[in-house]
Amino acid sequence: MSTTQSFEITPQVLLRAYSIGMFPMAESADDPSLFWVDPEQRGVFPLDGLIVSRSLAKLVRSDRFEIRVDHDFDAVISGCAGGGQERPKTWINERIRKLYLDLFQRGFAHTVEAWREGRLVGGLYGVQIGGAFFGESMFHTERDASKVALVHLVARLRAAGAMLLDTQFVTPHLQSLGAIEIPRAAFHLQLDEALGCAADFYVWPKDEPVSGAQALAALK
Repeated sequence: MSTTQSFEITPQVLLRAYSIGMFPMAESADDPSLFWVDPEQRGVFPLDGLIVSRSLAKLVRSDRFEIRVDHDFDAVISGCAGGGQERPKTWINERIRKLYLDLFQRGFAHTVEAWREGRLVGGLYGVQIGGAFFGESMFHTERDASKVALVHLVARLRAAGAMLLDTQFVTPHLQSLGAIEIPRAAFHLQLDEALGCAADFYVWPKDEPVSGAQALAALK
């Protein structure tokens, strides 16, 4: 289900929309208009159901990528807006960039970033309200960098006591990592419960390195 917005979307309106299960999208990066979406089937990652293959666990444990959080939000959203082979078309227009940058500056939007040799090579961003994290988009320029960022995100959310990781929709790629679809009504029930709990995204301090071994241990 989607509805076209007919009023100015502010950060406050955006947070309220998330709290009732809605999120904005644009038809394309060149389309300035936004519309609200509340899917009949909602994608979620059960926080105890992330599928970490043996090869992915080995990669995470190797610390090939340096994982940073909330280090360069603008670069992450630019990476997500860049499309790529897996996502040649992006919904991230200029209005969305400004809205989420504002949420980031207010402490509601977060990134998990994968760096290698001083370069950002993958990552993701999303919005957190209480114990709910709403994943927005992810990207990579180096193989499996976004997967490692996702493992670190789930580990951080579990350590923080979060209850819900929303993926909005389920793609074959996300499904292979454990994402599932649930009916809208079930999602809203989970959302209401998650909003009622507190989860500190900085349960591991922002500037404190988190090793792959530490992240994997948090998933057990």
